[in-house]
Amino acid sequence: MTDFATRRRMMVDTQVRPSDVTKFPIIEAMLKIPREAFVPDGRQEAAYAGRNVRLADDRVVLEPRTLAKMLDFLNIDTDDLVLDIGTGMGYSSAVIARIAEAVVAVEEDEAMAEEAQALLSEHADNVILHTGPLAEGAAGHGPYDAIVIEGGVEELPAGLSEQLKDGGRIACLFMEGALGTVRIGWKVDGAITWRFAFNAAAPVLPGFKKEVAFAL
Repeated sequence: MTDFATRRRMMVDTQVRPSDVTKFPIIEAMLKIPREAFVPDGRQEAAYAGRNVRLADDRVVLEPRTLAKMLDFLNIDTDDLVLDIGTGMGYSSAVIARIAEAVVAVEEDEAMAEEAQALLSEHADNVILHTGPLAEGAAGHGPYDAIVIEGGVEELPAGLSEQLKDGGRIACLFMEGALGTVRIGWKVDGAITWRFAFNAAAPVLPGFKKEVAFAL
């Protein structure tokens, strides 16, 4: 039988801490939440590898390093309301729930949302699960202090930036082909200013692809 608790400690010690993630709430959350429970059957052994874990076409659980560094750069506090877009089976929301005051998790795949609801009811008591298109977010519960997008982005839907509070932060993994950069955006006076954070990669989420313009 696999000792997943030991695997979690190894994940933190070899993937998270060496990536300059030192905030104790993030470390503690990733040690406590059983990542193996939030992946499809048959993929538990891959849960702690240093890579994305596939959930479905264009959907993954972000590799531990990517998620941890996003949360570190966002500097989420205990009184923050966080929008977690593309929660999948709920892992990212369960981690964030241990750092923030509350999380609104968005998932559009009904089967994954059902799994996430069951898992989050067991591992977090401050998460609201919203089922609907990822690109639409969950305006009814906002505005938000921070937004995390759990996958690749080519173009950020305008409606999402409107759900961020003035002074709020957003983490996006912008993809250009196979290459990606995580940027952190700060909203000031209604506009978002972006800064480079680190390199990573993930499939582009449904609704986040750049529209192709056809020229005559």
